[in-house]
Amino acid sequence: MVVVSIILMMIWAGASVIVSQLAVGYAMLWIIGAEAFGNPLPTAIYSALSYILAMILVLVVPKMVTDKYQKKPKKKTTTVKAYLEELGIKGWPTWADIGMAPLGMIAYLLLATLFVAIFSLFPWFDASEIQDVGFSTYISGFDRVIAFFVIVVLAPIAEEVIFRGWLYTKIKNTVLRKCPKMASIIITNLLVSLTFAIVHLQWNVGVNVFAMSIVLCGLREITGTLYSGIILHMLKNGVAFYLVYVLGIQ
Repeated sequence: MVVVSIILMMIWAGASVIVSQLAVGYAMLWIIGAEAFGNPLPTAIYSALSYILAMILVLVVPKMVTDKYQKKPKKKTTTVKAYLEELGIKGWPTWADIGMAPLGMIAYLLLATLFVAIFSLFPWFDASEIQDVGFSTYISGFDRVIAFFVIVVLAPIAEEVIFRGWLYTKIKNTVLRKCPKMASIIITNLLVSLTFAIVHLQWNVGVNVFAMSIVLCGLREITGTLYSGIILHMLKNGVAFYLVYVLGIQ
């Protein structure tokens, strides 16, 4: 039962992201057409709607189903604030949250370098394969601002809430709550990181973000919030954005 519950949670989180992208993408293609869809503003709208839909599917739908079919009646309805705190969104970022992010960045880079080196031993692994994030590398001006918002701000927040917020919390504190603490932390970290890697649907990107997710889950456990992880995620995406969209390095 525990294994089934974990698998279902992993599938729900991953499928919600992918299905949201497909649903919003095909809807926009039908409404505005393929040519207009390739422009920065529609691409940004697509990303925003996809993440919003994914967060609704992950955060709202399971809670509604649980509340409806729960056997024991609730003494008190869980407030939005309490639910957000459970996900790791509580208070404001502290100096510790901010300071942990650069340290996490260093740990992530070292771990990613190690993982990529190991996987590069296999002939089918292409470490230089380019990730398509939907924006042309030749954008400039306001289009670049739009791309920056989506890649550096929106994506890290949404992905941290879904994976290190909902999925991490549900697996560790619900399904594995009776396991020894260290075992539950390690197992949850690996499962969340594996799910996060799979939804990126690209080997070299998956290996990279798997390493990042291990560090992000560690920050989630150490700080008790998502803030440090969000900052680290923004730093990582910000560096990538600068290299690709400012310096033009592929």
